[in-house]
Amino acid sequence: MRTIASLEELEGLQGQEVAVSDWTEITQHQVNLFAEATGDHQWIHVDPERARRESPFGAPVAHGFLTLSLLPALMQSAMQMPGVKIGVNYGLNRVRFTAPVPVGSRLRARIKLLKVERIAPPPNAPDLVGAQSTWEVTIEREGSDRPVCVAESISRRYS
Repeated sequence: MRTIASLEELEGLQGQEVAVSDWTEITQHQVNLFAEATGDHQWIHVDPERARRESPFGAPVAHGFLTLSLLPALMQSAMQMPGVKIGVNYGLNRVRFTAPVPVGSRLRARIKLLKVERIAPPPNAPDLVGAQSTWEVTIEREGSDRPVCVAESISRRYS
């Protein structure tokens, strides 16, 4: 767990790998819940028997967007910024799903800080100090030399 104590410390980390998350396992239960939540019930995700027989992956695989949705939890398991009062997801610049994630895989994130920009406080909270951070997050699958997802994620934090 990496603790970043101040905005100044965060600014000093630009261009560096800042943290590596804990491993998390992808279960069939998670995949099924994600399918329910999104309406994406494609058999390669939710039919383990058919996926073993017919899929080019030889097993059911997680949805790419399920993998992407793990970003906040993976980042939270890797870093903490105790002075932050509010943190929000601002969006993504680029996302690539570079390899499948078979159910049962363990994933972790390597988190590199690309850029920090100071931003104005929200109009209803003029005393807050804000920063927008752009992160390159590379999600790895245990035992594979190829990442499963690479995303450029933007977040805003206010202290």
